[in-house]
Amino acid sequence: MRLLKNQQAVAKDNLDKTVFLEGVAGTGKTTAAIERVKQLLRDGVDADSILILVPQATLAAPYKEALRRARLENGADVRTATLGSLAYQVIDLFWPIVASEVGVSHPEDRPHFLSLELVQYYMTRFIEPEIARRDYFNSIHASKNRLYTQIVDNLNKAALVGFPYRTIGERLKSAWTGDSAQAYVYDDAQACANLFREMCRRHNLLDFSLQMEIFAKNLWTLPQPRKYLTDQYRHLIVDNIEEESPIMHGIIADWLEDCDSALVIYDSEGGYRRFLGADSINAYTLKDSCEVKITLDKPRVMSPEIEAFQLELARSLSRPNAEKAEIDARDAIAYADNRYLPQMIDWTVDNIASLIHDQGVSPKEIVILSAFLPDALRFALQTRLTERGIPSRTHRPSRALHEEPAVRTLITLAKLAHPTWENPPEKYDMAFALTSSIGELDLVRARLLTDILFRDGQLQPFERITDPKVQARITFDLGVRYERLRKWIETYQQDEQLPLDAFFSKLFGEVLSQPNFGFHQQYDAVNAAANLIDSAREFRQTVTRIEPDVPISSEYIRMVDNGIIANQYVREREAGEKDAVLLAPAYTFLTRNESVDYQFWLNIGSSGWGERLLQPLTQPYVLSRQWIEGEKWDDEAEVKANQNTLYELAAGLIRRCRQRIYLGFSQYGEQGYEQRGALLVAVQSMLRRLSREDNNVQSAS
Repeated sequence: MRLLKNQQAVAKDNLDKTVFLEGVAGTGKTTAAIERVKQLLRDGVDADSILILVPQATLAAPYKEALRRARLENGADVRTATLGSLAYQVIDLFWPIVASEVGVSHPEDRPHFLSLELVQYYMTRFIEPEIARRDYFNSIHASKNRLYTQIVDNLNKAALVGFPYRTIGERLKSAWTGDSAQAYVYDDAQACANLFREMCRRHNLLDFSLQMEIFAKNLWTLPQPRKYLTDQYRHLIVDNIEEESPIMHGIIADWLEDCDSALVIYDSEGGYRRFLGADSINAYTLKDSCEVKITLDKPRVMSPEIEAFQLELARSLSRPNAEKAEIDARDAIAYADNRYLPQMIDWTVDNIASLIHDQGVSPKEIVILSAFLPDALRFALQTRLTERGIPSRTHRPSRALHEEPAVRTLITLAKLAHPTWENPPEKYDMAFALTSSIGELDLVRARLLTDILFRDGQLQPFERITDPKVQARITFDLGVRYERLRKWIETYQQDEQLPLDAFFSKLFGEVLSQPNFGFHQQYDAVNAAANLIDSAREFRQTVTRIEPDVPISSEYIRMVDNGIIANQYVREREAGEKDAVLLAPAYTFLTRNESVDYQFWLNIGSSGWGERLLQPLTQPYVLSRQWIEGEKWDDEAEVKANQNTLYELAAGLIRRCRQRIYLGFSQYGEQGYEQRGALLVAVQSMLRRLSREDNNVQSAS
């Protein structure tokens, strides 16, 4: 792609200055940044003196891929990092000089770094008994792990925004205007946050929030740790700064004063990670800290028709200064008004099949989006796509590990292979595991196999089926595959037990990933299995150091069964390079910062496109640096925030589409209720307005 003048000012010029680059999504900011890195390397800058900072690890993929393709000497040595990975590195290296200051009980010992999964595990171990004893959250109906993640989210926001964690409850209560009973919920959340922080300090455990506090308050303020980073990395590329937190902005502001060059990239109308502490308003203050200011305003992704749709939708959403499009926005969209959900799904799959089979569109250039992506919708879409010979993949973070079918299968088979745990699988889980493990085995025949051959927690040989009719119904071909799986487990049981992660890896590699078995060439299953292996390995390595006597494997299985929310893994973006249609929640796709040719927005009548998720223990707007002390969060503030959220979401998606957007609507949603959400109202308002304008033109002529 040829660089525009302002892109060249970033990529070729000002290589010895600090540059603030802004523009909406799709204007070529990251492209210019990549070319800047290449130019620095060509000019002889040491690769290991360049640091690329991104809000989440997956967003570094375009830089890594571009440098790999460029085949520049030492290009692979350019480091990409997140605030979290920097904090981990510095704390691990300089722990001895701050250990006595951070209040841990054993400053002479090394700390233990906790992932999200391990945070939930220790919440369950140490905090859950207190919650039960003190009857906390008795009015809240949500899974315990969802409550735990909100407690941790509060701690994270306190650390990232920069206010004392002991004031979380008071901040939330001061802004609340509803039922007074909610104040008790905030008090309970504060008490649990206090208990968890005390537990972490007592056992030398560092969750993300404590890591951020130590890094920003205890280490960055010391000359030696700060000099360690600023001397090593003299050239900075900071992408998507609007998705970062205020403490990151403060660190970057300091770093800009002591570097040889820097590029700070700001996505106008971004800040989609607000719920994770992002502060786009605070990020914009870094503009004053940079020597050169450059704006990119020419769309490099959207077609003129797509841009027209963005303008007209902004008019329907009553955005300030919204302009009328010069061309017909309707040319950018296909709109289907269906009565029921299955009709909308069929319409979606029919159009995707036409794009791929008739027009030659690559599956990876198509994404299916909805406000949420529940299992029923995902299953229906993937089943129909598979029937049409169309590969698909999903990306749904912030889900419980055991909600992934591949994970449930592996957990069930682990229980089957380890009878000493005295935790045999349930009959239904066994049938589901057989269905997922053995290619072409449907649930009906899997239930038949389970009813006959699953006895006393073990699978019996296929030859125990003596009825010829039953044998014919199941088929001997499937019986051979069943026997291969059963004999593998039987052989495993005769040897010394492996660590659980090694067991998963061996089972996956030797059986499940092979031809005629369930995980063979299944992107989602492979990805889920790899994540589970990493999760089990991290659990074993960390918990063994903290508590050597804990029965690691059975504890891990119990943790997964309890519904622990999964970590996020970098490979989920790497798996995205596969040539398959992506299914994802709208916000998830947005934070991936990818562009595609075709987008399908499903259930546009759902209120979830604009409304904030109900989180009874937290409130992202109140736990923000932009919140003014003494203000109240009332219905008017909620409505205004939802309107802004809907526009930001819709505009962000549109700017990441090149050719066409398909708008799928079913009058009745999954629960059978009529849908009239704000996005649907805006789209219909746009269509009616454009139709009236056409009639006015015709009347005038």
